[in-house]
Amino acid sequence: MRKYIVLTILFVLPLVVYLFFASGINHFAKLPVLTNSVVDVSEFSNYTFKNKITVLGFFGNNIQDKHGDALNLNQKIYKRFYQFKDFQFIMVQPNGTSELILDLKNDLKTGTDTDLINWKFITIEEDKLVGLFNSLKTNLSLDSNAGTPYVFIIDRDSNLRGRDDDDGVKYGYDSRSVADINNNMLDDVKVILAEYRMALKKNNRYKESLD
Repeated sequence: MRKYIVLTILFVLPLVVYLFFASGINHFAKLPVLTNSVVDVSEFSNYTFKNKITVLGFFGNNIQDKHGDALNLNQKIYKRFYQFKDFQFIMVQPNGTSELILDLKNDLKTGTDTDLINWKFITIEEDKLVGLFNSLKTNLSLDSNAGTPYVFIIDRDSNLRGRDDDDGVKYGYDSRSVADINNNMLDDVKVILAEYRMALKKNNRYKESLD
């Protein structure tokens, strides 16, 4: 019996390990930093990227056409992680869209019991919005309505995080695409939050050692 157990371990364990690691490299490595020192929203609002994990978006002047995108993000990402106290969504909007933002918020509230307190909206002058977007230094661009369907992951040090692998550099995630959100963004948010938790534990152990 012992012989069979040993043989089983020798043959099965390597297969299990292989399948574990083959399920996605981003589960086992830090999410790459693509751009350092993105302009912090604290420069023109009461919010900040510092010590937060942020999903940053720009829905533009035609935000009324982005309700489907927002609902995708709310269902697939926000509802899974909103109870993590340092996780937030920040949507940066051009001035003049405040009424449209209220309509979107009401739509997000419909049919959900999720606390939307960490869905945050900022309205600013378009030149400041463009400056913030440009500081991401991506291969993407804003449309004629000062918006984009792509959203971005910003870490606790105001750095843009994403993917840089055999498929190329991935700066943002298409909120129109459930596949992109499910297959890429969900995985990457899990990675960055796990990384954040590990950093908090490490800092706490360091503080305890000083006390």
